[in-house]
This record gives sequence, structure tokens and C-alpha cells, in this order.
Amino acid sequence: MRESLGERLRRSPLVLPAAALLVLLLVNVVVTPGFLALRVVDGHLFGSVVDILKNGAPTALIALGMTLVVATRGIDLSVGATVAIAGSVACTWIAGASDPTDPGTALVGIVLALGLALVLGAWNGLLVAAFGIQPIIATLVLMTAGRGLAMLITDGQIITVANPLFAELGGGFLLGLPVAVVVAAVMFAAVALLTRRTALGLLIESVGVNPTASRLSGVRARGIVWGGYVFAALCAGVAGLMISSNVTAADANNAGLWIELDAILAVVIGGTLLTGGRYSIGGTLLGALILQTLTTTVYTAGIPPEVSLVFKAAVIIVVFLLQAEKVRALLHRRRPVGERVATP
Repeated sequence: MRESLGERLRRSPLVLPAAALLVLLLVNVVVTPGFLALRVVDGHLFGSVVDILKNGAPTALIALGMTLVVATRGIDLSVGATVAIAGSVACTWIAGASDPTDPGTALVGIVLALGLALVLGAWNGLLVAAFGIQPIIATLVLMTAGRGLAMLITDGQIITVANPLFAELGGGFLLGLPVAVVVAAVMFAAVALLTRRTALGLLIESVGVNPTASRLSGVRARGIVWGGYVFAALCAGVAGLMISSNVTAADANNAGLWIELDAILAVVIGGTLLTGGRYSIGGTLLGALILQTLTTTVYTAGIPPEVSLVFKAAVIIVVFLLQAEKVRALLHRRRPVGERVATP
């Protein structure tokens, strides 16, 4: 007997995150009737929804990389430090150039920042995949030392830049949408296609479920784990460039501070198991949008700053409880008998 549409939706891990996002949007519409309104100015799209997408793009990108790391039964606490390092390298290079406004200077700064991010990701992957250090310990090393490295690069100062090309990454528009949104969308689409249309996704899940069995069956588990950390660092580097470009400055002390926690929350809200194996790219995107929309809701509703974090934590706990298998099973058992789906 085939499952009904309602039963398939009930079992889908994307239903609850999508419902939570919809509820948050409806709350904002009630508080601000024109919340969903969009307007076009000089061919560019503006509105609260566009702002949510733009401001949530860095977190979404970091969560994308974190998803693949978590799927291999790992964790990366150093992405926030990588964000700070990438922004510091790019802005320091641009500010110290003979012509800080030259487009070539911005390109070199971006390449250097992303190159260093890849090196940092390779370092994390080496510690975890080759030396067998626990991921939380291996990445904690870079989490604590990385921000100090960013402070050394900027000499403890906030480095401001005035490069038009560099400013486009965080504040520019492409095809009517913010460049940050377009970049994030392209990276999400590329990863989704690569992991769901090739065998890579299956290999990642197999490594997360049982790395020993995967290795014995011929899967290069260490290479996949190492690649996950490299990609996570690349995503963090791109996010760091977005953040520094948006404010045209590098703040090594505050850029990306605690963003790794938001990324982990987005991954878990999206249905990816912290124990490895099952993961969801679409769910991670929904999780990142939920967090950014929740932040916007707090500001829109006029909730005092001292209770905003408590409100945010309460909403997230409710979402987690509704996703828990035991809670969902309990709610399913308490449905009226006539509403239950008959099984053979």
C-alpha cells in the first residue's frame, strides 16, 4: 500500500522548518503589514525579504560547509575565526596597496584570502582525517588561535577600505539581486547538484554512518572527511569577504563572532543528524533563513535587546522539540482515530 501525500509530508524533515519559517513571516506581516512588499529602484530589488536573504547569506554559506562536515560525523568550530582571517587578509592587502581603489588589487586580496582559508581548512582536515584528533578539539585550536592571527594581521586595528569592486561583493547587485544572495544561491545549487546527482552524496553519508565499514569497502573515507573541512573553510572565507565588504572594513575582533553556533543551529534545524550520515542541503538553507527571519522578527516586534536572545532560544527549542522523533510519535498517537492513516 502506497503512502498517502499527508503521510509523506509528515515524515519529511523539511515540513517543520518550512512551517516555522512561514509562521515567522506571518508574524512579521501582522506586525508590519507591508513586510512582504517588494520594490524596484534603478533595476534593483529592495524589501524586507531581500534584506533577510542578503543578511542571512553569510550564515547560510557557513552552514552549507558545516552540513558536509557534520554529515561525516564531524564539527568545525573554527569557521568564525576563518571569517575574521579572510576579511583581515583582503582588507589589509587592499589598504596597503599603492592604489587601494584598483580592481586588480581587490582581486588579488580576494584570492589571497580564499587561498589562506583553504590552507586553514586543509590544516583542520589533516588533524581530523590523518591524525585522528577529535573534530571538536582539532577545530577548537584554530578557533582560539585564528582570531589572534586575524588581530596580528590587522595589528589590532579596524582596517577600512574604499575599493569599489570589493564593495560590490557585500553591497552590490547582480541581475537585480544582491551579489551576496546570488553567490550563495550558486554555491547551494552547485553543492546540491554535486551531492545528489553523483555518488558523492552517498559516499558522504556512508562515511558518516560508519567510517570504518566505508574504508573497508574501498571508500576513501579520509579524503572525504578532509575535503569536507576544506570546503567548510572555503565557505567561511567567502562569508568573511561578504561581511567585510558589506561594511568596507575588517574587524578582526568582532567579524564572525559566534557565527559558528548559528551555523550549527541552522544545520540541526534543517534536519541534519549531528551523529553523521543523513543530511539535507535544502533543510540547512531553511534553517539559516529561520534564524535570520527570527532576528528580523525580534527587531520588528520591538522586543528589548536584553530579552531578545531568550526569545530566540525559546523559539528554537520549540522547533527542536517538534522535530524530535519521540515528540512527533507522541503527537501522532494522540490524533483522533479517524485521522490516523491505516496501515496494512
